Amino acid sequence: MKRKICVFTGTRAEYGLLKPLMREIQQDNTFKLQLMVSGMHLSHEFGLTCREIEEDGFDIDEKVEILLSSDTPVGICKSTGIGLIGYGEALMRLIPESIIILGDRFEALACAVASTVTRIPIIHIHGGEVTQGAIDEAFRHSITKMSHIHFTATEEYRKRVIQLGENPEKVFNVGALGIDNIRHLKLLSKEDLESELDFRFKKRNILATVHPVTAEEKSSEPMLKNLLEVLEESEDTGIIFTKANADAGGRVINRMIDEWTDVNGHRAVSFASMGQLNYLSAMQFVDAVVGNSSSGIIEAPSFRIGTINIGNRQKGRIRADSVIDCEPSKEGVGKAITKLYSESFQKSLKNVVNPYGTGDTSKRIVKVLKKGDLLLKNATKKIFYDLDCQA
Repeated sequence: MKRKICVFTGTRAEYGLLKPLMREIQQDNTFKLQLMVSGMHLSHEFGLTCREIEEDGFDIDEKVEILLSSDTPVGICKSTGIGLIGYGEALMRLIPESIIILGDRFEALACAVASTVTRIPIIHIHGGEVTQGAIDEAFRHSITKMSHIHFTATEEYRKRVIQLGENPEKVFNVGALGIDNIRHLKLLSKEDLESELDFRFKKRNILATVHPVTAEEKSSEPMLKNLLEVLEESEDTGIIFTKANADAGGRVINRMIDEWTDVNGHRAVSFASMGQLNYLSAMQFVDAVVGNSSSGIIEAPSFRIGTINIGNRQKGRIRADSVIDCEPSKEGVGKAITKLYSESFQKSLKNVVNPYGTGDTSKRIVKVLKKGDLLLKNATKKIFYDLDCQA
């Protein structure tokens, strides 16, 4: 009998990372893939990306609605609570042997809590990372403590998960899933991508994403305002915006982006969701990923392009030499843009090494999951792995 593994996804970016792993599980005779879809995937405002999942050939076993028409902290709390109820009910219908949860968002946290209460072992991907500018930092480590098998993106992150009291025999450094798509997707040509996006690349080009900085009292509005002012002064520069996630403060960011692209339609476009193929294809032809998204830290270095990482949202993540960190001020962003296009920096990009691996992460994960009978035996009776006691 095939072993049922459920994959949870609540956002477009998370699905893009999980897709190659889902495909590996789907094609392996050892497993039966179950899919629970929630959050932004079921929202028209964020592109109704559940349709993309189905178009990719995956059957959705459970659709769990949780988003409210609010992006306030109270609204996020209510969505988390609704998610906890819905995920618990869905899991009791699916009864998987284990569930795969990626990352650190509030939807993932609610799913982890529901899985813990229903005694379903959790396989966690991308634990051990640090993002000091987002409340996701606390969510990520909390999910780690509820999980039973861990797949981290670097050796440093693996050590951090063990530091949190997890058994080293169940923590595996496999690299970042995002690199799999870069290696194995057939990316679009510039002409095909321009047609797909209804956008014409300029002499200089930027792929920009700004998310709320949820761990700080200040909103991301001033940072985005400063970025837009710098871009306003950047001659012959094309900008492709991807909009913010469903976090507290995200709607005002998206409104500002829409207003700016309406005025600058001759050189700027914006998308609620580009899809993984279009997004990665765009990375081939831009000079940098700009903003505060993890994709600028994890995926962009594989294309040997620059990243301008603004503010503290990604503070603490391991980064390649292609990442330029800057303050969220107009002066800080301006200096970063100047450095990006400097001859010395552009020359240095040729030797960039991505610390998040070279791909085939999905195959590495599935290879470990095939040992699941041993790794998950009595998994829900976790024992804290105390480093001092192991010395």
